[in-house]
Amino acid sequence: MKAKLGMSPIAWWNDDLPELSDDVSLEECLRQSRSAGFTGMEQGRRFPSNPEEMLPILRAADVTLCGGWFSGTLVNEELAANKDRIAPMIELFKAVNAPCIVYGEVGRSIQGDRSKPLATKPRLADDEMKAYARRVTEFGEWCAEQGMPLSYHHHMAAVVETEPELDAFMRNSGAGIPLLLDAGHLAFAGGDVLRAIDHHHARINHVHVKDIRKAVVDGLDRSRQSFLDAVALGAFTVPGDGSLDFGAIVQRFADHGYEGWFVVEAEQDPRKAPPQKMAEIGHAELMRVMTAAGYTVETEGFPKG
Repeated sequence: MKAKLGMSPIAWWNDDLPELSDDVSLEECLRQSRSAGFTGMEQGRRFPSNPEEMLPILRAADVTLCGGWFSGTLVNEELAANKDRIAPMIELFKAVNAPCIVYGEVGRSIQGDRSKPLATKPRLADDEMKAYARRVTEFGEWCAEQGMPLSYHHHMAAVVETEPELDAFMRNSGAGIPLLLDAGHLAFAGGDVLRAIDHHHARINHVHVKDIRKAVVDGLDRSRQSFLDAVALGAFTVPGDGSLDFGAIVQRFADHGYEGWFVVEAEQDPRKAPPQKMAEIGHAELMRVMTAAGYTVETEGFPKG
């Protein structure tokens, strides 16, 4: 089985908490992650928005674009508005041969609002979840028809956060909307990562290998502290530096035949957790557990020729 290892630039630049950002260029960010062994990088705010600028930067860094976040609003906005906003991203991602666009629901979400405690996250009634899941499926089918598949990201403080919410979303949506399984977000929400992989492996097309510091997560006052407070306190980290058993998690993906990207997405304070050092720790741990699980990790970055 083959796998690819990528990173998210959120370890270097945090869009929601600018104070948790390292003052490095895109080129330096790519250099650091590539030197740690990663061959892909998800899109971040310092990436150019056209392929004519992006491709030479990727080629020079010897990395590929392995995904990127789209802030979807299908829970409270029409399909047409989301289609209009994602259309330029689809064309860009096709031009640079990215594997998928990550759909993150921000409608009604409190993930970016530090004044809203975790306990006040939005919740959908059964009929709302059914309608939402159908709408996201239709959107996913349309994006695939345009030539770029989506990957649905369940997320803390959003309408699909907990394992029961994920199960309900998957039950009411269709194959037209594949799933991004994020180990850290699901564990933070109290879910069972291995069980979720077992239940939903047939729809998983992208993986975020985010770790958590369980002591930080367990110590949160969810009636008072927000998602961003948790991030600032160090709730997330890279595999090998946190509390999750990635040996078991990666083995479960292997058991179900998953092949594709495993992306380290670990937002934390770069002054306390230097991004290059964290990248090296994460890559070493992933190589250890992936080799044990029988994966061959691809080492080619930007395609030659």
